[in-house]
Amino acid sequence: MRLRQFIQFALFLPATLLFVLFFSAFGYSDTATRSWEIDGVKREAMVVAPNAAPEAGSPLVFVFHGHGGTMGHALRTYPIHEYWSQAVVVYMQGLKTPGKLTDPEGKRSGWQSGPTDQNDRDLKFFDAVLAAIKKQHKIDEKRIYATGHSNGGGFTYLLCQTRGDTFAAIAPSGAAALKGEIDAAKSLPVLHVAGENDPLVKFEWQKLMIARVKKLNQCSDEGKAWHSTGRLTGTEFASTKGAPLVTLLHNGGHEFPSEAPALIVSFFKEHRKP
Repeated sequence: MRLRQFIQFALFLPATLLFVLFFSAFGYSDTATRSWEIDGVKREAMVVAPNAAPEAGSPLVFVFHGHGGTMGHALRTYPIHEYWSQAVVVYMQGLKTPGKLTDPEGKRSGWQSGPTDQNDRDLKFFDAVLAAIKKQHKIDEKRIYATGHSNGGGFTYLLCQTRGDTFAAIAPSGAAALKGEIDAAKSLPVLHVAGENDPLVKFEWQKLMIARVKKLNQCSDEGKAWHSTGRLTGTEFASTKGAPLVTLLHNGGHEFPSEAPALIVSFFKEHRKP
């Protein structure tokens, strides 16, 4: 079915049915919202999966929204699945969480900011979803990845520290981990997206974070040009540990650039566990 024909047909369909038919028409079958009970609390995620897994299994990508976001917004704003049709992509939903920089009363959804925070509810959530996805789908365990923006990017760094053996690479955006959090982490290939005029997670903080990743991964001081597009400029820093760092910088603020998902997928495709 061509895209124009699909749009004409879709004008007459309810929104829920439209969502399912869209992904089915363009190569995806499993698009339903799934739920898990973690410590008596219902947790949810949206899973987008290919109709058929590659022989070696599908890559698996976890996506974490920013503070105040939703899994649905993440699916629309960070559409990893649109650039990697072979991958199973899981858009996770956070719970109400006090923010470090905004929302101190915790009225909006987010993720734990450090080990043991919120009784590790989000790490437990991740563990449960990972186990369930492995049972339901054929997954290539050498190609599991995580990405997230802002608070979701901070949680991605937390996963690097606490679940580093799971991942082949990570791609945080607009984020900085807590002091000491990345220093104890496993060396992994990292792509870090940052706005040079970020008014929330200051660029100075993110530069310090980048420096800590360089030190952890034993990266070179001098970088070389990496894929760039639009307003995004990529620079790769080689690593003696086989864990390069790529910085993907733009001159904007705290927003997640629309060009980033395609480059994140390109980065992930370059890296798999030995």
